[in-house]
Amino acid sequence: MKRDRQFRPLPVPSVDVQGLFGDRQDAICDSTAATLLDRCVEAGMVKAIDTSIPSPGVIIPIQPWGGTTQMFWDSDLGKSIETVAYSLYRRANPELEARVDAIIDLYEKLQNEDGYLNAWFQRVQPERRWTNLRDHHELYCAGHLMEGAVAYYQATGKKKLLDIMCRYADYLITVFGRGPGQMPGYCGHEEVELALVKLARVTGEKKYLDLSKFFVDERGTEPHFFTDEALRDGRDVADFHQKTYEYGQSHVPVREQTKVVGHAVRAMYLYAGMADIATEYKDDSLTAALETLWDDLTTKQMYVTGGIGPAAANEGFTDYYDLPNETAYAETCASVGLVFWANRMLGRGPNRRYADIMEQALYNGAMAGLSLDGKTFFYENPLESGGKHHRWVWHHCPCCPPNIARLLASIGSYMYAVADNEIAVHLYGESQARFEIGGAKIELSQKTNYPWEGAIHFGVKADKPARFAITLRVPGWAEGATLKVNGEAIDIASVTIDGYARIERDWKSGDAIDLEIPLAPRAIFANPLVRQDAGRTALMRGPLVYCVEATDNGEGLNRLTLTGDLGKAKTSTVDALRGAVALDLPAQRDAADWGTALYRTSPPKQEETTARFVPYPFWDNRTPGEMLVWVRTGAASGE
Repeated sequence: MKRDRQFRPLPVPSVDVQGLFGDRQDAICDSTAATLLDRCVEAGMVKAIDTSIPSPGVIIPIQPWGGTTQMFWDSDLGKSIETVAYSLYRRANPELEARVDAIIDLYEKLQNEDGYLNAWFQRVQPERRWTNLRDHHELYCAGHLMEGAVAYYQATGKKKLLDIMCRYADYLITVFGRGPGQMPGYCGHEEVELALVKLARVTGEKKYLDLSKFFVDERGTEPHFFTDEALRDGRDVADFHQKTYEYGQSHVPVREQTKVVGHAVRAMYLYAGMADIATEYKDDSLTAALETLWDDLTTKQMYVTGGIGPAAANEGFTDYYDLPNETAYAETCASVGLVFWANRMLGRGPNRRYADIMEQALYNGAMAGLSLDGKTFFYENPLESGGKHHRWVWHHCPCCPPNIARLLASIGSYMYAVADNEIAVHLYGESQARFEIGGAKIELSQKTNYPWEGAIHFGVKADKPARFAITLRVPGWAEGATLKVNGEAIDIASVTIDGYARIERDWKSGDAIDLEIPLAPRAIFANPLVRQDAGRTALMRGPLVYCVEATDNGEGLNRLTLTGDLGKAKTSTVDALRGAVALDLPAQRDAADWGTALYRTSPPKQEETTARFVPYPFWDNRTPGEMLVWVRTGAASGE
């Protein structure tokens, strides 16, 4: 991969989406955006920033670690504002916009004269400001408000929140650094790093990039900031949440980290910020560290769904190949974070090792977190359920609902990235992308029913001819993909670099590209070291992981054994799942002849049956019941 290039995602307003992504965005416009604001109000978040009324004080009790999830309320409001912003771009909603404007007015009144802005540390514990960066999420909250500000400005043209957050960022530049009287610190929960990059890109102010780079460079250095901070604050240096700096990836400097450890969401946000800084500063040392960490995650610690972080105890990583299915934590936010990281790894050039995983995590680990109607959510995403795991309306730590909503509502910016002389298409779906390149204004449209069908037609509109490259990802699983330009076949292997077909030529209006990606079902087998998946198979078709649900197959899903040739799988659409493609496969089921014995000397008899598989991200949207991704394998399956 040539690392001297700089690809930046297209802004959300530059891409219109339809198809599956459009359906998800419509659900967000119809339900999720307003639902987020409603539930933030119900939780007391808006009262917490309203200086015209007394502070509500501590609503969610302070925990043994010295904090409360109430400390993060600014982040929930920030992500909700960001979601609303993207929804407003897709569909005008004056009432929703007015509600956000009112919240922004409250933040304007709340902001200190010096620029500081944090509901908890202004209204509940002002004496604790900047005393515990390790645990109390001050910069994390700032980051999410910055991202909300950028999105709202791009969607509406209104600058009030952007100006508020620029004042805050300017203040942060005076607080943090290596100069006299400054703090050589960083946040225990990473996020502000990638937010500052967004702020820099929308304002053109390099000083925000420099602050982000400072936070990245400083992390984990000695003398350790969190140790010194605890001593200054009179806290026991050894007595803190999780009792290891690995939890927040500050155990060693970031360029020396080789294993993905700790809290999964924090790790993903850090790596996303590092990747942004690597792109902006062309920093090969950061990119090299990230490549090592990428391989560590994706070859030893990731579920087939792109879910990460198997343990609830630390909301994160445990041992290599420890991937339990029914107890999988696999937080929605963590898969969202993996999409963030993967997308930013593409900043230094298209490479399908990142884009394939981005797509896998997006469609499965992340998209599962939002119901089809946009009203309920998953926090944890197991790969097996006995029938008791269901979406919920809200949560005492409601980070996931606005996170998956803002990702799906802004998905157009993950689909396309542009460099000086090249447009890269990372994700496929019905859409139109607008950009300037080679001195020309271009619209690149996709006509496709992906991921249900593999035919993808690209059309070019240009206000004048221009020479540039259109670079299309050829997924690693897409055996037999074909490519045509203006009806003429192209040897796809001869133009493929790092898994992307690169077509450089003089483009003009009317030019067309046809990419055909076969979507044959394929059997997936886990590394034998993943003991929980021994003797079992998962099914994928295109980017989607499939699962069996009791509503299609009856109770007792672990009684199923796949026996048929995957080539004989029949496809059909499921109206109740918005036209999703289901797979019907020959299978056997343990007969219900066991009786009352707990154990016996003969195995159960087998009955021939057909197993119906549906896309994993759509499970638990119909009749509640069992779900299973990894199914027992018979002799013929996978052929």
